[in-house]
Amino acid sequence: MDIEQKQGCRTPVHRSCRIPAASACPPAPKKKPVVYPAMKKQRVPPKGGYFNPPDLDLIFRVAPTREAIFYPYP
Repeated sequence: MDIEQKQGCRTPVHRSCRIPAASACPPAPKKKPVVYPAMKKQRVPPKGGYFNPPDLDLIFRVAPTREAIFYPYP
């Protein structure tokens, strides 16, 4: 123990302690297959139907367009 304190910490240099060199490169990663929109799984509507509150129309009122608004000239 007295010898270790005098020399300090050192990296092991023995052959058995070394990281072996890579023999060959790993293969390239595979590309994911392309999924086209027509091939996607279509959603099925819920069994109980969609929730439709009675005041839903009040939230999503459509504002009239500029062409539909009539401004009488004074």
